[in-house]
Amino acid sequence: MSSRSRRTAHSVALTRLAQISALALAATLVGCQSTRQLDESDSVRAHSYQARIKHKPAPLVVKAKEQAPPQDVWERMRQGFALQDGMDVNPRIEQQRLWFASNPSFLENAGERGSLYLHYIVERLEERDMPLELALLPAIESAYNPMAYSRAHAAGMWQFIPSTGRHFNLRQTNFYDGRRDVTASTNAALDYLNRLHDMFNGDWLLALAAYNAGEGTVSRAIERNERLGLPTDYWNLPLPQETRDYVPKLLALSQVVNTPEAYGVNLNPIANEPYFEAVAINDRLDLSRVAAFADIDEDELIQLNPAFKKRMTVDGPQQLLVPTAKAQLLSDRMSNLKPEELVSLQPNKAVFQAALAEAKAPAARSYRVKRGDNLGSIAKANRVSVKQLQSWNRIRGNNLKVGQVLALRGGSAPSAAANRVAAAKQRSTQYKVRKGDSYYLVAKRFNVEMKHLKRWNPRTGHALKPGQTLTVYLSR
Repeated sequence: MSSRSRRTAHSVALTRLAQISALALAATLVGCQSTRQLDESDSVRAHSYQARIKHKPAPLVVKAKEQAPPQDVWERMRQGFALQDGMDVNPRIEQQRLWFASNPSFLENAGERGSLYLHYIVERLEERDMPLELALLPAIESAYNPMAYSRAHAAGMWQFIPSTGRHFNLRQTNFYDGRRDVTASTNAALDYLNRLHDMFNGDWLLALAAYNAGEGTVSRAIERNERLGLPTDYWNLPLPQETRDYVPKLLALSQVVNTPEAYGVNLNPIANEPYFEAVAINDRLDLSRVAAFADIDEDELIQLNPAFKKRMTVDGPQQLLVPTAKAQLLSDRMSNLKPEELVSLQPNKAVFQAALAEAKAPAARSYRVKRGDNLGSIAKANRVSVKQLQSWNRIRGNNLKVGQVLALRGGSAPSAAANRVAAAKQRSTQYKVRKGDSYYLVAKRFNVEMKHLKRWNPRTGHALKPGQTLTVYLSR
């Protein structure tokens, strides 16, 4: 075979081999395509999803920033309101809210007066995890007036009566009244409210009612409803009208504070920072002289230290409350005072002897007129004259009304015999001591002074025991 023939035969063979290989490869490819169809589809879907992730910014993982504290104490209070949760529309609250909306100046003026104290009150409430609506309680009690004094002899922003004040360690002397002390009375009030909260099983509305009317009044109302199978929540208790209005008044006020613009009330912002600081003192000081010494407004210094009744730091705590901006200045100046310079800040000796004499004078007293009383019998029992009684009380003639309160000055308190005669004119009742009772609780229950209850029952000892019988005298 020629070389040409061999090349042709070889070429044909190669061509056939290539054709066979192409057919085999085609068959193989057809088989592979049929088996990978689903996988390829998933791959495309996954690729598409990855593409979307790639082009879509991943959500940034940002740590939640602590909310910046509000700049305004009113807003801080709103964030801590807790008594309205789950409360339905209540006509008793609406009635009180209507009054506040019709008298916007009440809250506006009270807010201005309370601007000195609200930050301190809110701070103490938050420390105890108490509802911040309670910061509005002094608005209801006294319109934030630390010098407020009621006909029932309640004093201060939180309106403690003398016996309750003493029970919570608020000292009361001729020179100092802890019920008017801004910090002491606030802490005492929160102690009292917390105790009432525990006493009434965590019900703040009942605690508030008891703060107004006394634990005994609320407890008896609950017991009465239990006997009758009636609800024992605050809204269904038969309470005195003042107490029926007391809680709705606080809740209504908090609603107005929550959205003052809705009620036409203009609340000026109160900086969310301490208004005052305590500066330690070791000497008897005259508040007027201290104000001039530290360039502090005298009225402002007195409003921060109203417990010093004679405007002298006598009988009270060894500190003065001073506007924050002036605290360091006063502290530095006091620490560098020379003895002769200190004298210039102390009360004038003549003024202090005069104040001491006034303090030692017989304290003013009062007497509530009972059935069968007349000016002659009251004057005789208190060792004063009828003319003095008429003068002190601006009485013309001899007409008296049962329940009328007469001011008494000088003279002396009735003797023990006179007290027994007076007690005979009262209606007495017997009370059997229950588990958990104390002199304080029983006195509150019958609306009498604890010291009188102890005097009427001299043999019962210092602590009451269940089963003991107490004699209680009630005014006719």
